[in-house]
Amino acid sequence: MKFVLIFGAQAVGKMTVGQELAKITDLTLFHNHMTIDLLEPFYGFTPEMWRLSDLFREEIFKSFSKSDKYGMIFTFVWAFNEKEDWDAVDKMTNIFSSEDSENYFVELEANVEERLKRNKTPNRLEQKPTKRNVEQSEQDLLSTLDTLRLNSHEGEVEKENYIKINNTNLSAEEVAQMIKKEFQL
Repeated sequence: MKFVLIFGAQAVGKMTVGQELAKITDLTLFHNHMTIDLLEPFYGFTPEMWRLSDLFREEIFKSFSKSDKYGMIFTFVWAFNEKEDWDAVDKMTNIFSSEDSENYFVELEANVEERLKRNKTPNRLEQKPTKRNVEQSEQDLLSTLDTLRLNSHEGEVEKENYIKINNTNLSAEEVAQMIKKEFQL
């Protein structure tokens, strides 16, 4: 089993890279909005929605990690200045490693201008209903620049099987090929 965690700021291209990586490997994509967009219509963006989303994800991770599948790609916005995000990463990767999974860490970064363009792409809006209010999504993206650190400092991620890619000027297909080659997926 392989667990590939793709993380980075909003609209950096995590889901799109995950889609392309799934196409060229036997990995299954589980992007973070699959639970968010399921629960938001019932609960809004409330603490209960986030609690249930975390619970659903954990159960999916536990079940999938015990399966005979090749592996999973999961996307995540990791706030490096928030201890609970570090804990969440440890918790999800421990679920997989407890089942002898190999864990891989892919950090994506892109400049804000590119992220604002990607925030409006048809694929993103089709796959993520809660992002269809583009004005609100853009405001959220910009507001986090002042409060959250969504990319790591040099040497901060001390994980085996880690790669950081600036994908500002790369296609999702190119990034997926880089990941596949780097980790021999």
